[in-house]
Amino acid sequence: MTIDEQILEWFDYFHEHPEISWKEHKTTKKIASILEELHISYQLFGDIPGLVAEIGEGEEIVAVRADIDALWQEVDGEWKANHSCGHDANMSMVLGALLHLKNQPLEHKVRFIFQPAEELGNGAVAAFEHGAVDGVSYLFGVHLRPIEELKLGEVSPAIHHGSAIFLEGEVHGTDAHGARPHQGQNSIDVVMAIHQMIKSIYVSPFDPHSAKLTKIVADGGSMNIIPGAATFTMDIRAQKNAVLNELQDKIEQGLKAIQQQFNIDVSWKWVDYTPGAEVSDEAAKMAEQAIVETLGKDHLAPHVMTPGSDDFHFYTIKKPELKATMIGIGANLAPGLHHPKMTFNHEALLDASKVLAAVLAKKPY
Repeated sequence: MTIDEQILEWFDYFHEHPEISWKEHKTTKKIASILEELHISYQLFGDIPGLVAEIGEGEEIVAVRADIDALWQEVDGEWKANHSCGHDANMSMVLGALLHLKNQPLEHKVRFIFQPAEELGNGAVAAFEHGAVDGVSYLFGVHLRPIEELKLGEVSPAIHHGSAIFLEGEVHGTDAHGARPHQGQNSIDVVMAIHQMIKSIYVSPFDPHSAKLTKIVADGGSMNIIPGAATFTMDIRAQKNAVLNELQDKIEQGLKAIQQQFNIDVSWKWVDYTPGAEVSDEAAKMAEQAIVETLGKDHLAPHVMTPGSDDFHFYTIKKPELKATMIGIGANLAPGLHHPKMTFNHEALLDASKVLAAVLAKKPY
């Protein structure tokens, strides 16, 4: 079997056996069995799914991360685990790179990180705490891109994901009869004020950002009862981490002002933070050179700017000295990532594994 045939066979297995975040036990077992067949040493994370493998010799360590979880979503009326995220492709590309490299002489160590729970945004932190990037100086990621970002044959040396965070809030007012609104505290009035507040926040228009309410629940149980209680959620995003922090500060100030304005109790908490990309110029340059050397200059695409997010960037938040970039792969992917019927051209996996092998083999700057 050729390397290309093996990559496609691995992809078929992962695609047909998806597992959701923190449940990737069979996926971990399959990757471990592949490594054993290749006589590659590996170490399980242990109390969580996932593992790391390593080849090569030397003091310096260059690493690549593959996320291994699938989404839980409705497909043709059935709720099921589904690899519409493309992580089946990521695993296959990274294993393909390992196959290309395993018999090559290397002047440094190459570590392969198979990380759980990217879709929940906390798998990278857990892998970091389990030592996934201990001793690592350069870290690379890889991900398929939607067709509107990259077409088949185009490869980008860096994906600039945005940062994102969510807010869960509650309004604790007092119910009242519809005929006597002065006797209660209408939570709907408060939520409408919150909506207006976030729409009145201004930061630099040169920095992409958004803040919006994504859920409102206020129900007094009857049409003639004014509801005192409500729950709401927000989705806040920005291309830069500093802008997201600015948005959070302004929202905090606004919520506190609304509490005083209505003399009502409003509680909230921030959840599921995912940082934006902190792309290393050195790592991106290494990726650029690998793309040109492997596929030719015509295949090199510009850096991708995307409002999506990825927990890959927690590694650089947790370890600022880490030089990292995520390589974007064009594959004519449509209709889009996370669409239940997402499809792409599988030929993209073959060139991508060669690019990954080339960048991982490079002597770090």
